[in-house]
Order: sequence, then C-alpha cells, then structure tokens
Amino acid sequence: MSKHELIKNWINGEWVGAARSAKNVNPATEEAIGEVVVSGREEAQAAIAAAKAAFPGWKRTPAPKRGSILLKAALEMTRRKDELALALCLEEGKTVGEAGGEIQRAINVIEFMSGEGRRLNGETVPSELPSTYCYTQREPLGVVALVTPWNFPVAIPVWKLAPALVAGNTVVLKPASLTPWCARIIAEIFDTAGLPKGVFNVVFGPGSTVGDTLVSHPDVAAISFTGSNEIGTALYTQGASHGKKVQCEMGGKNPIIVLEDADLELAATATVQGAFGSTGQRCTATSRAIVVKQVAAEYTRLVVEKTRALKVGDGTKPETNVGPCVDRGQFNTVMEYIEIGKREATLACGGERVGSAGFFVAPTVFTGVKREHRIAQEEIFGPVLSVIEVADFDEAIEAANDCRYGLTSSIFTRDVARVFQYNERIETGITHVNSPTVGGEAHMPFGGLKATGVGGREMGKTAIEFFTEWKSIYVDYTGQKRTTNIY
Repeated sequence: MSKHELIKNWINGEWVGAARSAKNVNPATEEAIGEVVVSGREEAQAAIAAAKAAFPGWKRTPAPKRGSILLKAALEMTRRKDELALALCLEEGKTVGEAGGEIQRAINVIEFMSGEGRRLNGETVPSELPSTYCYTQREPLGVVALVTPWNFPVAIPVWKLAPALVAGNTVVLKPASLTPWCARIIAEIFDTAGLPKGVFNVVFGPGSTVGDTLVSHPDVAAISFTGSNEIGTALYTQGASHGKKVQCEMGGKNPIIVLEDADLELAATATVQGAFGSTGQRCTATSRAIVVKQVAAEYTRLVVEKTRALKVGDGTKPETNVGPCVDRGQFNTVMEYIEIGKREATLACGGERVGSAGFFVAPTVFTGVKREHRIAQEEIFGPVLSVIEVADFDEAIEAANDCRYGLTSSIFTRDVARVFQYNERIETGITHVNSPTVGGEAHMPFGGLKATGVGGREMGKTAIEFFTEWKSIYVDYTGQKRTTNIY
C-alpha cells in the first residue's frame, strides 16, 4: 500500500468509495500510513443487497466446491504472508513474530474449514411409519454479518468468514476501522481464490451507522461479533429483538494459577508470554497470576526479572518484544488503569510511558493485589499483570473463578490429581496445563463461559453450528394415501 492510499469498501466485487474518509495511523509513530473510507447506511445497505443477490447461487454451489475455493484462499494467503504481516505491524502494532503467528493461525483455519465442505453431514433416522425415509441436512442461514475487532484483524475475521462461506452463507464484514489494510488484503485474497461477486463484502464505518444497519436490516439472518461486553450485550439484545441469530465473543480476565510444586522458571516464562505478548491486547491474555504464598516471592522475582528484560518498540524491528497500544484511546485507558493500580496495590515494575512518540507502555506488574481490586476484576486490554497471593489450591480455584469472565485459564503444577480437579472446577471455556493462557489450534473450539460469550463456540467443527440450521426431511415412497393418524 502506498502512503496515503485510500482503502475503499469491497461491495459486489468492486471497490466502492464513500463521502468521508479518516486517517489510518501507525501506532508506533503516530504517522498516517493511508486513509480509509467512513461509510454509512447507504454503503451497508448496498453490501447487504449484493450478498442477498449472490446467496441463491452460492447456496447451490456444491459444498466441496465451496471448500476448494477456501483452500485456494489458504494458498494465496500463504503467498502473501509477508505483505499481510507488514500491514499487521504497521497499522495494529504487532511485532513481526506475532504477525506471522496470527497469519499462520488464519491459514490453518481456512485449511481446516475447506475440508468441512466434504463433512457437512446430516444423518438418516428410522421412521415410525412404513415406506418412509427420514433424514436431516444442514442449511445455510442466508446473509450473515461479521463484526470484528482491531486486535486480531486477520485471524478473527477469517475464523468467522471461513465457516460462514463453506456452509453456503454470503457475508458482509464490518472490520475495525483501525486496521483496514488487513481487511482489504483479505478481500483481495478471497477474490483471487475465486469467490463469486457479492458472496463476500467489506464495509468500513462506525457501529452507529454501519453496525446498526447490519443488526436491524431484515435481510441479515445472523450476526457474529467479537469485541467489548458493552457493545456485544447491546448488539445481542438488538439482534434478538429482530429475531436474528447472534453470536458474541467478548471479554476475558484470564488467570494463571501457580501452585507450590510448580516449575517456577517455566511458570514465570509462560506468565510473561501470556501477559505481554500482543501488548496484552488480546482476550486470552494472562492478566491475573494467582500464586500460592510459599512460592510467591520467588515466582514474582522471576516474573519481574523477565518483564524488565523485554524490549519495547516498533513491531517491525526484529529485536522488539512488545509493540505499542493500538491508538491513543487505548493507550489512555491502559495508563488510567495503571494509576488505579498504583492506588490499590504495589507497583513492582513498569507503570510508565516509553518514549515521547508512539503509544508505548512499559510492561507492568502489580503485587499485593486483592481479588476485589479493579485491576483484578476489569479487563484492561494492555500490558498489565496483577499478582494475587493465596493460601492453597482450593483458594486459588476460588480466586480464579471470582470474576465475571470465563474465557481461558492455566495451572502450573506437577500433581496430576490437582490437574484433573482444576479441569473439573475451573469456570473457563479453555484450560491449559503447564502452558500459557494464550494459544489455540484451528481444529479446537474457541470461546468462554459467563460474561465472556454467548451464541456458541467459534473455530473447530463446532463453528459450523452457528452458521447453519437443520432441515428434517420425510420421504413417503408408498405412493398411497396415508390412513395412519400422524401427529
């Protein structure tokens, strides 16, 4: 992308402008790297109309053929991996390594979902009636809207888009306006792979216009959203009022539990990776370390030592470990929470801005944190870790569950019995043993409990569930009028 290039909407296989535009800013330098259109209801309605018109033909396309187009998209994304990684670094702030990892996850998801085109299975069921054949099959919903965030602007759109497409739906994507370059490349990739016009559309704009149109429009059958609890809850309520199917993946406040028998070096390394990778700007980030008191001092020493060794800077530089917050608003939010933490607990390291330009925050560790503190309960979405000391395993589980969120968690211990007790008692949708709270695989379900999510899991074969409905089919081959009372 050349500097100051305008990124437009992708509607019905064409690049479509809008009356207004906004700057696309590099968070590491605060300089504009381009512009993006700011669309409204008119552009959203045009995208919905294009998707509606394309739906009958896409639905009739054999599912294995739809899967083969996805596989071509995976190959094209692999070919353009370096270009897409650069876009991720420049407009979101990820490091080179993090960008590569995110794109590889997206490629893996597309590869896996391409195979679902040959696995959209129903079942045959014996009938109560003679000479009657009963079976079920999956049906696509129609036009589906995807509303995605800035923190994983490649992986999250893809892990919604791939199952929606292979199931036979047509799509309108409203990506985050902070990361439009990534969305444009995704559109180009799927176009090159051979998607028919109108099957996949991209519209940039605010939730108050574009988002509201997608949620309220009668031709949109379902909405899949990832973002904040505040917006997700409102969207879920609004969508339900219109009779739509709605899926929301929202916040996380993920604990790592460190017991007295843990490998502390391994636990500290995993904590730092989980807390400060992606600048803490991911819903699976490690934000609470719940540590048994007898090892808390040594564990904390190791965590602080490893945290201070992290290199903060421009993500395009290979030596960088931690990039910037995505924009000034997120930077200000993180700094406000750090000030709250300084009043609630003890600052062990970090706690300040790094440099005079760019939205850089020093990776921050607080000790002496109580379970009820705001920094232990509220999602900060930045490089901030709270260390909470507990007496034993039972109190650790209680502390971990003492939170409105339930996305992911981790435990470090050598005790197999307590591993299985933890897996049984922890209130999270994803659990890790002796590994960070972050990370997942394309063929495994992704999602959480409690306030974290609603509407079913993403990724893995379960992702198809949200984007399809069941049809029950009865075939009477008697050739005669039924006299049996049927109810």
